[in-house]
Amino acid sequence: GPICFAPASEQIGRRWITVITFFFFTVFTMACAVAPNFPSFLIFRLMCGISASAPMVIAAGIFADIFGDPRSRGRSMAFFMVATVFGPLIGPIISGYCAETIGWRWTFWIGTIYAAITLLFLFTLPETYGPILLQRRAERIRKADPTSRVFAPHELEKPNLKTLYTVVLTRPIRMMMSELIVSLSSAYLSMVYGVFYMSFSAYPIIFQGVYKMSPGVCGLTYLVVGAGAFLSLPPFYWWDDYLFKKQQANVPWAHQEEYRRLPLACVGGPLYAVSLFWLGWSAREDVHWACPMMAGLFFGMGWMLIFIALLNYLTDAYEIFAASANAAAAMARSIVAVVLPLCTQPLFARLGIAGACSLLGGLAVLFSAVPFLFIWQGVKIRANSKFCVYLKQRKEEIARKAEVQRERERESLERKGGGGERGEEAV
Repeated sequence: GPICFAPASEQIGRRWITVITFFFFTVFTMACAVAPNFPSFLIFRLMCGISASAPMVIAAGIFADIFGDPRSRGRSMAFFMVATVFGPLIGPIISGYCAETIGWRWTFWIGTIYAAITLLFLFTLPETYGPILLQRRAERIRKADPTSRVFAPHELEKPNLKTLYTVVLTRPIRMMMSELIVSLSSAYLSMVYGVFYMSFSAYPIIFQGVYKMSPGVCGLTYLVVGAGAFLSLPPFYWWDDYLFKKQQANVPWAHQEEYRRLPLACVGGPLYAVSLFWLGWSAREDVHWACPMMAGLFFGMGWMLIFIALLNYLTDAYEIFAASANAAAAMARSIVAVVLPLCTQPLFARLGIAGACSLLGGLAVLFSAVPFLFIWQGVKIRANSKFCVYLKQRKEEIARKAEVQRERERESLERKGGGGERGEEAV
């Protein structure tokens, strides 16, 4: 899903891909509620996953479209990412109580109702992708004046079918293979995301197995993780304000791209690792259940700080290609989030709760070096990036054209209304 929808949104726009895929997500969620057998249920769930992947990766592109200022964009994306965390955390609570009382199918009926209400609001979403908006503007000009030869750059760069398949749709995979920022960020996010989804199997082992909680009550323990995720917002906003003040004071380090986002991941990584050791070493019958449960605060805060930092960094670094960069990261972490939880039961059975959590904590410690590497070598990495170099050249070209346009307007004013022949120009 992500490797198709994200680059497609960079060709035909964000709005309709978001609306159409979410419509199919709603339909297939309802289909899960009425699935007659297990094979059909698996097919419907597969289609749900494919459809739901589109808004998750296109959202980064939408924020990049709307907010040209990195500060505003980062604040909006932080709030968006914290909001999305509560979906998978509230899910176990709903399913836990539904399975015990009204049946598992109502889990999907409730999801269908919520998705249908959301879909109604989604129809009000306007198109945000700049090249498509310029194309529509050019089309309106030509419709109003058929003799006009005004074209948007996007119209002049329309790819043929071969280019669409070999360049556009493969862009996320090429970015994953050739862009060090994308590949390392994807690896780190995949580990964090995979362990997060392992917790949906690990928490029942701990809180139902050790502390004898019911499935519904066990689901309530995830709210602590959500609270931790919410608590990641104050340090994010504090750092954003602090950095802004340093930039206003023209402190040299504050103008380096890497310092805008990555220090948050430098804090979140150790918090995430500590939470895993805390959870594993405190989950014993002789320790009160509140102690391992409170590890969820560090878990949620560390996880969210890592996500806010790295996804914002990807969006800032790749701008108009942000959807493709985030699609590469989403594809990698989604695969890991499917595979890694399958190892939870064997891992905890073989190593025990303390051993399994310690192993995962050790992996978290190793990956926590990634943001430090970006801060150290990020400028060089971006200087050698084909996509980052292209974006820099594109900004310079836009600035040059804007200056030429201002010069033409000054000359036009000097001629006091004098005009020239209409020629072919780009909007």
